Formats: sequence, C-alpha cells, structure tokens
Amino acid sequence: MMEENVTRCEWIQGKPDYYVKYHDEIWGKPEYNDQALFKWLSLEIFHIGLSWQLVLSKYHYFLEAFDHFDYQKVATYDEKKIEELMNNPKIIRYRRKIEATINNANRFLEVQEEFGQFSDYIWSFTDDKQIVRQTGPELTKSPLSDAVTKDLKQRGFKFVGSVTIYSYLQAIGILNDHEPTCDFR
Repeated sequence: MMEENVTRCEWIQGKPDYYVKYHDEIWGKPEYNDQALFKWLSLEIFHIGLSWQLVLSKYHYFLEAFDHFDYQKVATYDEKKIEELMNNPKIIRYRRKIEATINNANRFLEVQEEFGQFSDYIWSFTDDKQIVRQTGPELTKSPLSDAVTKDLKQRGFKFVGSVTIYSYLQAIGILNDHEPTCDFR
C-alpha cells in the first residue's frame, strides 16, 4: 500500500498501486541509464493509442517478453521472435509497434556509437538540465518534444511523435511535470 500522508499530483488519485508507484518512483525523476532509457521509450511506443495504465499493468510481462529491454538483444530479434511476441497474450500485440521497437533498438545503438551513451544524446537537448513545470495546464507536447521528435525521426526511429516523446521526456525526468503542490516534485 502506498503512503497516504503525502500530496500527489491530482491525476494519480484513485489509480492502482502500481500506477502510484510509477508516479512516486519513476515519473519526473532524472534517468541516465541507457537500458532504462530504452525501456521507457519502448513502452511509450506501446502506449500510443492506449492508456498508460494499461501499459503499466503489463509492465512485468513486457520485461519478460522483451529480455528486460536489453537493446542489444532486441536489436537482433528476427521474424521468429516477432511471431513469438505476436502470440504472447500477456503483452500488447501490435506488429508495427513490435517492429518499431526492434528498429529503434538498432537506431539506439547507432546513437550510442555517435554519442557514447544514449543518455548523453537525450540530455543534450536541455544541456543536461531538468525542466520543471512552474504553472499552467498539463501539456501533451512542446517545442522541446517537437525538436527531439524531429531529430529521432531523422535518425530513423519509428513511432515517435511529439506527444509520445513529450510523455517519454516526463517518464525519464527531463521534464518534471509534477504539480507544484506534489510532494514528489
């Protein structure tokens, strides 16, 4: 059970414990580990057109099915592995998203070759600084997510639109969009 003596973002109220845990422990916290960065990018792709709660409810099944999002392994997935994933009822089975995840693992490796770490690349868009929301309405995209999206697409990443990337930047803590009154800000 999650702590009840804390103030959280309004949108998390009434959500299941696993979602609250995501809010408290991951969302908006700076992430620099490349495997985690690939994992969250991949999960955001599966999120497209679906609820984030659904994706999080399948989190452990995704980890198991995708070799804990080891991007070096995912980059080698072949048609046999795609069929295995398509037949796994515990994950979201959408062929184009699975193929995009494999493609993106290969693009991820190319970014690492160029920058040393994907972390160095993704954090370079904000000069290694976290952007903390001050006030205003919840956003779904921004000039930052537009710029990151444009660059990712030029590098051959798939299923990366500005709304998806905005959500990704929140997940990995480049954007800290916790509400000003949230104790996890």
